[in-house]
Amino acid sequence: MTALLPRRGVHLAALAVALTLGLGLPGGSAHAQGKATVLITGASRGIGFEFTKRYAERGDTVIATARNPASATQLQALARTRSNVRIEALDVTDLAAIDALAAKLNGTAIDILINNAGISGGSQNQKIGALNYAVFDQVMHTNVLGPIKMAEAFAPHVAASTQKKIVSISSTEGSLTNISGRPDAGNIFYRASKSALNMAMINMAKALKERGVIVVLLSPGFVTTDFVGDLRLPMMISPEQSVSMIMPIIDKLTMEQTGKYYRHTGELAPW
Repeated sequence: MTALLPRRGVHLAALAVALTLGLGLPGGSAHAQGKATVLITGASRGIGFEFTKRYAERGDTVIATARNPASATQLQALARTRSNVRIEALDVTDLAAIDALAAKLNGTAIDILINNAGISGGSQNQKIGALNYAVFDQVMHTNVLGPIKMAEAFAPHVAASTQKKIVSISSTEGSLTNISGRPDAGNIFYRASKSALNMAMINMAKALKERGVIVVLLSPGFVTTDFVGDLRLPMMISPEQSVSMIMPIIDKLTMEQTGKYYRHTGELAPW
């Protein structure tokens, strides 16, 4: 999920150099482990779709979930040309549906679970004096409870895999350090949800460490998706640029990084 307000701009040339040098992360070269099975939530558009496309293109098996697959025309078109893309219907706010999918995939080892599905809640619903608390429930359920339930339900699948990685897409909007110096009070629901997600996944990392599962948080950068509408600023990056920077980070993750929170540049993110 994209950060709604960037902390700073991105210099893509510098990022390319950082990636070449390995981003300071230990581990082998990208995708050294061989073909993987990747489960992605919110795969119908934006960053989720780009993850699906990139992993499929390099030959991994992708289980791409969407709330309404029938209307996910871009995802459906990709699946028609890529036999290694499997589409599953899933609303991460439906806990029973998560359990049902986990049961359906029983016996399938999942190397990488990417908790990408999320909502902003709309800035118009998050203004002090006119807060829409029903929307707050939706944001927290989608952005926090959904990823928690996904990690819990699919922990056996991930633990049975070779790579054993759970990645949750967070945002610098959830960083207490990042927000403390700003005068604005917008997006209170979204910011609270990402802070809560960070804490939840750090605890999940502790709980799953003994099973060899690596749990990390990643901020994708300030990305030009429909999540931010028509807003376009010089420091914004495309989903293609964001995912191209994030995937090498995921490839290089080891147990040394579990419970940590990274920017798309590979730097540790304060929160």
